[in-house]
Amino acid sequence: MTAIALCTAAAFAIAAPADPFQKPVSQKVDSTRLPTLGDTARQDLSPVVERKLGEEIMRDVRRDPAYLDDEPILEYLNNLGNALVTSVPGLRGETNADFTFFAMRDVNLNAFALPGGFIAAHTGLIVAAQNESELAGVMAHEIGHVSQRHIARAIGQQKQDVLLPLAAMILAALASKASSDAAMGVLMGGQGLAAQRQLDFSRDAEREADRVGFQIMAAGGYDVTGMAGFFKRLQSASKLSGEIPAQLAHLSSHPLTAERLVDMQARIREIPKKARIDPLDFQLVRARARVLQDESVNGRRETKNLLETQLKEPHRQLQAAAQYGLAVLALRQGQLTEAQAWLDKARATVKPKEGVLSAESRAGDGATMFAGLALEIKLAPGQPAAVAQEAVQEADAARQRYPLSRAIAHQYGEALIGAARYDEATRYLRDQAQLYREDGKLHDMLARAYSKQGKIALQHMALAESYVVAGALPAAVAQLDLARKAGDVSFYDQAVIDARERELRARQKAEREERGEKGDDKDKDRDR
Repeated sequence: MTAIALCTAAAFAIAAPADPFQKPVSQKVDSTRLPTLGDTARQDLSPVVERKLGEEIMRDVRRDPAYLDDEPILEYLNNLGNALVTSVPGLRGETNADFTFFAMRDVNLNAFALPGGFIAAHTGLIVAAQNESELAGVMAHEIGHVSQRHIARAIGQQKQDVLLPLAAMILAALASKASSDAAMGVLMGGQGLAAQRQLDFSRDAEREADRVGFQIMAAGGYDVTGMAGFFKRLQSASKLSGEIPAQLAHLSSHPLTAERLVDMQARIREIPKKARIDPLDFQLVRARARVLQDESVNGRRETKNLLETQLKEPHRQLQAAAQYGLAVLALRQGQLTEAQAWLDKARATVKPKEGVLSAESRAGDGATMFAGLALEIKLAPGQPAAVAQEAVQEADAARQRYPLSRAIAHQYGEALIGAARYDEATRYLRDQAQLYREDGKLHDMLARAYSKQGKIALQHMALAESYVVAGALPAAVAQLDLARKAGDVSFYDQAVIDARERELRARQKAEREERGEKGDDKDKDRDR
């Protein structure tokens, strides 16, 4: 069992629902209706509180070295995940909650869900998936956990069982990233006398997530056999690794049983098989994840050998993905000329023959990722000034061509800063930050652009917004204080700073009251 996968296990270890949701295998699934939740979960853990809990855990996850902050991979996972979510009405719940998908550097085949709709895929999972339906099956399973609010339902029984306090669950999630043994100690300490109930709930929750996952896959047009096929390989990998002691198997985030696999196969027979051609993006993301998963000397050597072997595959998508992966690998090693050469080869491999449309030109598959990598190469350190100017023109054209790509939008901002076009950069980034207030990278870039202009007050104000997005309210208030003291602060800026500080201090006070803390805001800021 991987360390961080205990985040989900911790949630399931709290308690079992009094009335588990379970349908007979023979009962056909209505793809337009999902199970509904009882009043207990709603009373004890509202969707708003659940989201705040997830955000609190995510703040620590994003600081973890294993968190893969790679925009092309994040964009792909969120496009895939949100397409699955929108395929079935009602998955977002009555609050129309957001889902956030992210990746962790981990060779193990796993995925996990956190409270509030945060879903992670290990790079090992992405690389091992043989087709997009397999990856979609695992993600749909995790979406099933979130949509059925399994964590909320577990915590909903907390008052009756008094098993695992909410704080202990967060502690287990954080401890697991440093040591699986430490996390296990937290979990075992909170189980009390309800081990059998948590075992039952975990199994019931997994079966329910399977059922909902099948609904999502079928509605999204994926091959439902992908879920069963991949979970079989996941079970085999778990047996071979020997990581889960038999007596602790119920703590696994995905306790695979023969019963569940039989259940999956029975459901597959009820749903017509759909032939599906994978988009090129899937293969490109697999190659990119393989490169970024292990960037040690040995890891890079092994990755290069695997990609060079993949070049011999007869399928053009696999060839192009290998060439793309080698381009990413060369870029990460600072070999810019070689990176560009491999990228050119990848584009040529999928270039359509005369009169024939390629996958890329048919549906845009691969086009955004190719454009993004081309910009990465041009924006890399060591490029001459002329290339930096070319990057601005190329990034501007790319953002016009792919207006929905946040990764390309960020690269355009970086290109403007890299080309020393700071006035254009601040205008563009201000507009973007107004549209996407929760995008911390925009605020960071805006702060850098202001710094280059020597606008110190505005720099600190932008940094304050970045800290707000990260959930570090005391640091945000400190940045506002620095902005207030800057020599170039204007009267208008002072008014904005005062209003924003009052708002942030009110939020700090409200958060402390939720935690049952007391004390003056300034005292708390000093303590932190």
